[in-house]
Amino acid sequence: MGGVYSSEKMADVFAYESSELDWCEDNYRYSEHVVEYFNTVSSFFFFIVAPIMLYLLHPYAKQRSLAIHMVWIMMIFVGLFSAYFHMTLSFVGQMLDELSILWVLAVGYATWFPRKLFPSFIKDRSTFSRLVLLITVITTVSSFVKPTANAYALNCFGLHLLYTLAVEMRCCTDQKALRLAKLSVALWVLAISCWISDRLCCSFWQQLNFCYLHGIWHILIVMAVAYGSTLVAYLDASNEIPYSLPGLEYWPCDKWAVGFPHIVLSSSPKTQKRC
Repeated sequence: MGGVYSSEKMADVFAYESSELDWCEDNYRYSEHVVEYFNTVSSFFFFIVAPIMLYLLHPYAKQRSLAIHMVWIMMIFVGLFSAYFHMTLSFVGQMLDELSILWVLAVGYATWFPRKLFPSFIKDRSTFSRLVLLITVITTVSSFVKPTANAYALNCFGLHLLYTLAVEMRCCTDQKALRLAKLSVALWVLAISCWISDRLCCSFWQQLNFCYLHGIWHILIVMAVAYGSTLVAYLDASNEIPYSLPGLEYWPCDKWAVGFPHIVLSSSPKTQKRC
């Protein structure tokens, strides 16, 4: 009997709508197999942006560390698990979605957190990375205690990253970097506003028959990560490999007002940026 009960309990966590979370979008509106159609489809935006960023950041990663590619490789899994979660609203889908975001943040911390901001008892990045790994493992285990609080905790991590970025940007005079910082923060604020509004003001949006803010959050947050991670990588390159003379450009055209930011490295002498 114990084995049968365990099997049933295991099946329950994979079942449709076994998660306590339910976003504002109407369930099963467009398909009987997909709970939240627009939230599911918008998750595939990760699959578009991630390969582009992997390609654009490769020259920097090749010179700095190929481990940097792990950020955008894991972002692909974020998109995959997000799509699975919104397709099923299962408990397993929720945990995969949230934990994949947690591990992306962990990789970002371990790779890019400025050395000068390390705790006093940390002497090198490898020790700091082991500390981040330990904290992430503990957080992963504790996330099963109160799953509904996980998303709010992840956004708190995002606030800390914004604070760290603000500290790093105080002495920066490069106009392209400052512009990229403003765009990154603006995208993050818009994204988090959509997330909060979908969560707390659902009845208002239902009256307007516009229940797609969480899907818009997906699109905005992946662009915010693209802009923010490039800025952090640029600051990292300026500190860790200054001899490469890092600069910022936009793809597909540097003259456009918008695009995908990336780092260009040059061995020729030019004006040193103070970042």
